[in-house]
Amino acid sequence: MAGTKHKTPLLDDLKEGKWPSFVKELERAAQKSPRTEDLIGQLEKSYQDRIPHWKHGGMAGVRGYGGGIVGRFSDQPDEFPGVKEYHTARLNQIEGFFYTSDILRKLADICDEHAGGLFNFHGSTGDIQILGFKQEEAEELFQKCTHLGFDLGGSGSALRTPSCCVGPARCEWANYDTLHLTDNLTREYQNELHRPTFNYKFKIKCAGCPNDCIASGARSDLSIVGVWKDNIRIDQKEVAEYAKKFDIKKYVVDKCPTHCMDYTDGKLTIDDSNCVKCMHCINSMPKALRPGLEKGAQIRIGAKVPMVQGPRLGFILIPFYDVNKDKEEDYAFLKDLIQKIWDFWDEYGTNRERVGELIQRVGVGNFLEAIGLDPLPEMVEYPRANPFIKFEEYLVPDDEEEGKEG
Repeated sequence: MAGTKHKTPLLDDLKEGKWPSFVKELERAAQKSPRTEDLIGQLEKSYQDRIPHWKHGGMAGVRGYGGGIVGRFSDQPDEFPGVKEYHTARLNQIEGFFYTSDILRKLADICDEHAGGLFNFHGSTGDIQILGFKQEEAEELFQKCTHLGFDLGGSGSALRTPSCCVGPARCEWANYDTLHLTDNLTREYQNELHRPTFNYKFKIKCAGCPNDCIASGARSDLSIVGVWKDNIRIDQKEVAEYAKKFDIKKYVVDKCPTHCMDYTDGKLTIDDSNCVKCMHCINSMPKALRPGLEKGAQIRIGAKVPMVQGPRLGFILIPFYDVNKDKEEDYAFLKDLIQKIWDFWDEYGTNRERVGELIQRVGVGNFLEAIGLDPLPEMVEYPRANPFIKFEEYLVPDDEEEGKEG
């Protein structure tokens, strides 16, 4: 019977200590949802057997959508009937993750009534995830969420829900309006979000500055990171104040990755032509150093976490993109670039191959030629050592060699 109390000695160990415990939260949810009590029992069995007890057992979804619902089925349905079906709904999160307490309570009520009483705020995709409902409840749960203003996010081989940092809403370092861009792209690509047609997943994340609080450069196929084009602004008076507190040369200048800074006789100078905008110096002395005034974004491509192949950081595709100007044109340049990338990926990609893996396989030269961009030095981290570059030898004809010797 679903909801039977299970003995969980291994999970009980995880409740010990002063730190927060997810086991305690599962037990709280189980007080309202008998199916979550079976989730606890199956999790204990997974720890004992050292294997997960979820299986591929069918499809789950709502009418008109090919994605947004992640099916989850137990391979122990007789022992744990409450998790015979324990599906997940991904809801499109609000840009910057701003919610009112009223909305959160209403979502919680829906989750308690139709699911396992468990949320995930926020998964690696950024979505709100409601955990633990059955297929027969999916449509009603979805309709109640839409009445609150929430649509389904992306799942499967589709565009995953675009996400961003808090941007100019809360952060002084934002170099462009991450919230507006994310909202615009989400509305533009509804079909790509809800009806999977890609070779594999594609993620777009918008970070307002190089601090990259949402880790877009490590987790998204296309990351748009706010940067500035002109020089870092320096307030020498504030530099002097920081010098009274710590060793600027030791903790700031010597830690610059390109060694483009110098601190001599109480004056800080920066060779901005060699600055890679890591923001370490700005973070260390925020009152003394500020980003430049010519603000925009840097576009990187190809990041992913381990799956078919190992992890990969994105490489620079466009060093400076005037996103604030393109905003006036409804991001025409960016959308055209995205479409060219998707067309190339669709033509030459293989099943479950991320776009970064495709670029590595065919070579960055072929990729750039296909999407109409010129190669740039910023695309090469170490000359003649970048794995994306494939060199060709060009032989000089014999007659030309003879002419040179003469």
